Amino acid sequence: MSLPRWLFSFLPLIAWLPGCSGADFVNSMVPKDGYRVVKDLAYAPGPRHRLDVYIPDNAPASLPTIVFLYGGGWTSGSKGDYLFAGEAFATRGYAVVIADYRLYPEVTYPAFLQDSAAAVAWVKNRMATETGTAPNALYLVGHSAGAYNAAMLTFDLRWLAAQNLRACDTIDAFVGLAGPYDFLPLTGPTLPKIFGVPTPSDTMPINHVDGKAPPALLIHGRTDTTVLPRNSANLGARIRAAGGQVQELTYADIDHIWLVGAIGAPLRSIAPTLNDVDAFLKTQPRGCGS
Repeated sequence: MSLPRWLFSFLPLIAWLPGCSGADFVNSMVPKDGYRVVKDLAYAPGPRHRLDVYIPDNAPASLPTIVFLYGGGWTSGSKGDYLFAGEAFATRGYAVVIADYRLYPEVTYPAFLQDSAAAVAWVKNRMATETGTAPNALYLVGHSAGAYNAAMLTFDLRWLAAQNLRACDTIDAFVGLAGPYDFLPLTGPTLPKIFGVPTPSDTMPINHVDGKAPPALLIHGRTDTTVLPRNSANLGARIRAAGGQVQELTYADIDHIWLVGAIGAPLRSIAPTLNDVDAFLKTQPRGCGS
């Protein structure tokens, strides 16, 4: 990993990204031109059911749309912290939807999946009316807990079905950045409380793979100790074994936070996250068959 020389002065601060101080630092250096932001649109009742939409300047009436689901261990996170991700993808020609969702201890599984599915339904049903721009393709991109949410919407048909949506008619591709997909047994002080259901195996994305889901790109940093790389490796192996479509990328010397931080304009020399996600999405066909 080769860092710009000036960046070393700020490493103690931005090491906490996407926590408040780190995100504020990175976002302060993000370009403010080339896109517009429509903020605080309601996709359901309640204060955590709001989303921001980033739209490229001179956007056509319809364009590919990314729903970006952020991480935070299902206990923290705010859409405002992810200006750097909205700008990054908007300036690559995507509309970008970043939605808040309810967190523990207010809720437990599966409420955050229900919220994520409701945000996707808003994109399909209301985005054109409320922003003037319609999705002509829809991609789910998530980091950490957000990658889990995105994976569950992609592989477990229940959550979009509850919104009267069919996964293969809705999601054109899934990108998971350092996602937890296979993390039983539940350990630590909060995971058993968040996922404490009678059948924990049912909460794991890997157990819902049937080979019929949209194409997936799984990216992980080799030095990630927050979500171990075996999560992506195991999910990729399960998708291939089921006959599904998956690409896997592993970055040497990149950990959990730098993987997503490298999407931001001031940090892109750290890892090719943005370029690799963009290249993958631009090669994906619509839908995944019946």
